[in-house]
Amino acid sequence: MAAVIRTENLAVSFDGTTPIFEGLDLAIETGEFVTLVGVSGAGKSTLLRVIADLIPALAGTVDVDIAPDPSRRSIAMVFQAANLMPWRRVRDNITLGLEGIDVSDEVKRERVEWTLNLVGLDGYAERWPYQLSGGQRQRIGIARALAVDPALLLMDEPFGALDAITRTGLQDELLRIWGETRKSVLFVTHDIEEAVYLGDRVLLLGGTPARIFKEYPVTIQRDGRRESAEFVRKVEEVRDGLSEAIAQANNAEMGEPA
Repeated sequence: MAAVIRTENLAVSFDGTTPIFEGLDLAIETGEFVTLVGVSGAGKSTLLRVIADLIPALAGTVDVDIAPDPSRRSIAMVFQAANLMPWRRVRDNITLGLEGIDVSDEVKRERVEWTLNLVGLDGYAERWPYQLSGGQRQRIGIARALAVDPALLLMDEPFGALDAITRTGLQDELLRIWGETRKSVLFVTHDIEEAVYLGDRVLLLGGTPARIFKEYPVTIQRDGRRESAEFVRKVEEVRDGLSEAIAQANNAEMGEPA
């Protein structure tokens, strides 16, 4: 399959000299769900923002292989906080992302209804954000991103602030939505179990400066994945890799050999 996004020798620095990560090469294929974990400060969220063209790269390239279409956005992003506008009803929060896209009002209405149905909140269009639970607000954030019909969906710890039960339920809902839409997804998380449960591949960001430290294909059957012994083994494998990356980072800080 063709890659919808590819980075080559990518580097980012906040001060213009010291890179957070460098030499970073990755590719996300059409319809692929890739999860990204890593040591604290390795630049996971920063990477998403560079891909979304929210901040500039210090070096390297980000190539987007998505045909331009005035009726959609190539890339959409979902943040940890839903960031709904409290003065807009749910319908108007979803259409916020559609402003500036060349679609009719009728298409906008259809996309609102379609995305609300997709995230399981059909009938919530006229509610205010304060009338929603945390999990429902996050669903609206996902609906807003899907309404622009992106080829690539970037998700920055979207479930990180939710309780465990709500988080587990939304993981399953996200997989259902992904199964129906087959969007390409790059999903950042600190939760290794979440990364292994959701991903076709898990990328581990580590090192100083950071890079793709290790890559873990996840070939476990999706039905019953969380309950399988292979799932537990894969989680431990990624956790061991993260521990190795942290140890190397600590050694580098102390000037010791890795």
